This record gives sequence, C-alpha cells and structure tokens, in this order.
Amino acid sequence: MIRVPSPDRLRAPTPRYTSYPTAVHFSSAVGPDESGAWIAALPETAALSLYVHIPFCGALCWYCGCATTVVNTPGPIAGYLEALEAEIGAVADRLGPRRRVTHLHWGGGSPNSLQPDQILGLAGGLRDRFTLDPEAEFAVEIDPRFMDAARAEALARAGVNRVSIGVQDFSPEVQAAINRRQSFETTRAVVEDLRRAGIGALNIDLVYGLPHQTEARLADTLDQALALRPDRLAVFGYAHLPQRIRHQRLIPEAALPGFEARLRLAELATRRLVDAGYVRIGLDHFAQPDDPLAQAPAQRNFQGYTTDRADALIGLGASAISRFPQGYAQNATGVADYRARIAAGGRATARGVALSDDDRLRAHVIERLMCDLTYSDAGLRRRFGDRARSLAGIVADMDDLEAEGLIERTDDGFRIPEAAAPFVRTVCTRFDAWLARADAIHAPAV
Repeated sequence: MIRVPSPDRLRAPTPRYTSYPTAVHFSSAVGPDESGAWIAALPETAALSLYVHIPFCGALCWYCGCATTVVNTPGPIAGYLEALEAEIGAVADRLGPRRRVTHLHWGGGSPNSLQPDQILGLAGGLRDRFTLDPEAEFAVEIDPRFMDAARAEALARAGVNRVSIGVQDFSPEVQAAINRRQSFETTRAVVEDLRRAGIGALNIDLVYGLPHQTEARLADTLDQALALRPDRLAVFGYAHLPQRIRHQRLIPEAALPGFEARLRLAELATRRLVDAGYVRIGLDHFAQPDDPLAQAPAQRNFQGYTTDRADALIGLGASAISRFPQGYAQNATGVADYRARIAAGGRATARGVALSDDDRLRAHVIERLMCDLTYSDAGLRRRFGDRARSLAGIVADMDDLEAEGLIERTDDGFRIPEAAAPFVRTVCTRFDAWLARADAIHAPAV
C-alpha cells in the first residue's frame, strides 16, 4: 500500500488527460480553415481513425457529462443524420479517394438510438467513402435499456465487432439516485442478443463514486458484471461537476461517497478484477489476457484506452473531436449549431488548439504515464532528442511525490507503483504547462 495521501491530494481538481492540452483549453483560434488544411495535409498513406458522435439518448442519466439530447420522436435523428452524411462527404472529398481506416468508433449519447435501417445506412455511407481495413476494430457504445435483437443484428450486419455496454452500477438504490434504472436481466438479455448476432468482443462500463454507492454494493455489481464474461471492463470515477453540468444538480450531494471512500471503491474494483484474471490497463481499464488491449502498448484518446494507433483521428458529428499531427479540432457542440455550420459549408469546426513542439513532448509523457505508469528518460531522448532535457527539472523536483509513495525512482526516470495508480493524473499535472492558464473546473484526483 502507498502511504496515506494527504486530503489535499485526494480532493485536488485534476484533468482526465484524454488529450493534452485538454479540451478546456480549446479556443476559436482553430476553426474550419485550420481543420480543413490539417485534413488536406494528411499523406495518402496515413492510417485514419474515425469517431462518429450520435448525440441522442432515450432518457437523461443525471450523472452523465456527455454531449447528448433526449429525443422521443424520429425527426431530430433523421435531420441529424442528413447533416452527418454531408460532413462525411465533405471530409472524404477533402482527403481524396477512399482513404484507409484502421479504427472506427461510434459514441454518444447512445448510438443505438438509431433504428436498424439507420445503423445500416450510416455504416454503408462510411464504407462508400472510406476503405475500412479488414483488421479494423469497429466499436459501438450502447445503452441496454433501448436495445433489442433487431438492433443487435443490424450492428453485426454493419460490421461492428466490439460493443461497449453501459452499466454504471446494478444497485437499485444507486440507479434511482442517478435516474438510470437498468436490471441485470435486461443487460444479460442484450449480451445474449449481441453474442447470438455474432459480436463476440464485449466491454462493460462501470462507475465508482456514485450516490449511495458502498463497497458492498459495488462488489455485488462487479460480481454481476463478471458473470457476463466481458472481454474488457472500464471502472470510471464519477466526475461530479454541477457547476458546469446542470442536471447533475439533481443528484443528492450528501449521498456521494467522500474522497477517502472513493479511493477505497477504486481499490476494491481493482482487486476484484485483477483477482478474476483481468490485466489492469493504465488508470481504470481491465482486459482479459488474450484481449488485444492487454497484448499491445495501449494508447489513450477521447474514447479512453484503446489499441488505436492511427496517424490521425477524425471526429464526425456534433461535439466530435479530431486529433491531427498539427493539433486538435472540435465540432460545434449543439446539434442545431452543428447542422447550421454543415449546411453553410460542410465543416463544423468551432474550436481547437494548435500544438507546439513543447506540447507534443509533454503530451507524449502524459500519455505514457496514463498508459504505462512509467517515465523513461532514455525513451524520451530517443523520440525527441535534446528537447527531452527541458523536463529534467520537473522530474528532479518530485521528492514530495516520492515521499508519499506516489512514484518510485528508477535508473531511467521513475515509475508509479500499482498501488498508487489511482493518483497517476496527479503525477501528470507536474508536466501540464497549460493547467494554470484557464479557470477550468475539474473532478477530484481520485
């Protein structure tokens, strides 16, 4: 065990580091002209990753921080898909003929808010404009409460080979407090439908730190999730940010676990899943030993931990974020704004950030810490040459983290002990030159 961290360590606001610089630092300095030039500059041989955002759900979960809208009629989704099809065409035209895609991910919201014919139409439109590599992972996030066998079959026919299933917690008390009632039986039926349709690679997403969540309730949830035999599990820490996310104000704050309790919940999940034979990946992902995520160096992007090693990630749809060698670009968040921008010119970039050489250096360090829990001076010098020396002072000035057991010095830098992995984001902040540049709201470190 690590030495007991100070209360300030536990409660310190800390970015998620799904990118660096993080999205709170994006600005209108990057718009359609910049993102369009970055798209056009991608070499013909570049491997591409596509992220498609479906910003619709059948019900509002009060814990959720995603860009999504509840819809109960078909019109908004049909109109959105028309705009999405136009954006796909505009991006493909800018890239040139049928570029190779090695990773495809649909997120949301809930992509299974689409009807089966819409699922097939969207997948077909992407295949018409891009060449999907035969070995590509095609992953889709789903909400089991609004899933059925017809949608499972449509996903399989579309070529989906991995599905992430939202669960969060199976406790009825927790579910009532977050407005997400979803029984184990409902979830199991969806798992069976997906496997029957031929989709064998399944992930389950859980969350710790929810209202009324206790160690006993989380342990029960973990046991039920393991009974479904998923290939991967993610156990995210709930980010309670009611100042920024208005519907989170519906969650009773008095029912939320305290900082120390959150740490115990995170440690419980890790013990249970590792004891069950899963390999821990970075901060909060777990994979079966034969899963690709456990066998190859992990990467990290806005979808979490991934095997995606594409040269660029292109985000399509409202709020979607692209990652180019030159920087990040994010589409307009609101569906109406997104559709208006697409109608006006086929591109919807609203903000982003261009990367400096220093940003790339620090981004690499933060990503490897988040994925490998390791800082290697030799590896950094091989990749960045003399520029790696600029971080030597930061590494030298970590005696406080070492004293608390959050890092262990090595001959080549330092490592974060497994027991201190919940604090990896705390260590990453030491390399974050942007952290003090904005009055941003972040969740606690653990």
